[in-house]
Amino acid sequence: MNSSIDICDQSILITGGTGSFGKAFVRSVLDHCPKVKRLVVFSRDELKQFEMQQEFPESKYPALRFFIGDVRDQNRLRRALEGIDTVVHAAALKQVPAAEYNPFEFIQTNIMGAQNLIEACLDTQVKRVVALSTDKAAAPINLYGATKLCSDKLFIAANNFKGPRDLRFSVVRYGNVMGSRGSVIPFFLERAKTGVLPITDPDMTRFNISLDEGVEMVLWALERGLGGEILVPKIASYRIVDVANAIAPNCRQDIVGIRPGEKLHEEMITQSDSPNTIDLGAYYAILSASSKARYLASNLKAAPVATSFAYESGTNPDFLSVEQIRALIRNHLNPEFQPI
Repeated sequence: MNSSIDICDQSILITGGTGSFGKAFVRSVLDHCPKVKRLVVFSRDELKQFEMQQEFPESKYPALRFFIGDVRDQNRLRRALEGIDTVVHAAALKQVPAAEYNPFEFIQTNIMGAQNLIEACLDTQVKRVVALSTDKAAAPINLYGATKLCSDKLFIAANNFKGPRDLRFSVVRYGNVMGSRGSVIPFFLERAKTGVLPITDPDMTRFNISLDEGVEMVLWALERGLGGEILVPKIASYRIVDVANAIAPNCRQDIVGIRPGEKLHEEMITQSDSPNTIDLGAYYAILSASSKARYLASNLKAAPVATSFAYESGTNPDFLSVEQIRALIRNHLNPEFQPI
């Protein structure tokens, strides 16, 4: 793409920086850019920041900073963004059942917090923003997905009123992150000790991405994104029963039914999105009307997808086998893992 940037020459802030993705992103940037200008972790949990400071001591990582704040507080965001070039927005409330019970709390963080960040970026010297989305934002059926869809729309629309600023807003959307807090694999690893694994539906499928792949995608978007696109990775799916058999083939599987707000198969690109979706090779990009013009003017070699195209976990041609799931657990979670 045109106008790529060197991430190692940036002052970067990551909201929600003490979460699973945040820590992986910080580790990746510090490993690959030991002389990064500044890397700021913005989050509201002082204990998690303290624990992260022990993992990344200032004596070894002098460019790393920790900033306590909440995305609900626009003034605090504006202060944190002073001197920042690049923003990664990973802060969100994301537990589906909690969203159904506490809807306005999710609206305040996931929607109002997104708009607060956009306004603060417009008021400072930020040049690149990448916001993390979720597969649940595609044709959402739960409140969490609906708030993330709203957030996606806000970030994409922000490109329309940035004026003459050198400022680009992009979104990355991907599925379940292997090993992240609350995800199915750590849950099954723990529940396997009881001898029983709860299965929502034997036909259920999900997309799968590692933390490292998620970080790589965000860095790609920061360095090459034109603004106004929702990037979607080409990744594998897995069947929930295959995850259970990979982790604990000798455990009993109890069918407990799909919870409210859950889908049998997750979507990342709906058929309705297909007229505005292009294939970039490793990723798809869902374009807005204005971003489509930028992409067409960029001499980018990309092909439109078929008008009937949809990208969902159940019809994905790439599925992980039981052995592949075990290998991924050993590579990303526990090198000593053995099935129970």
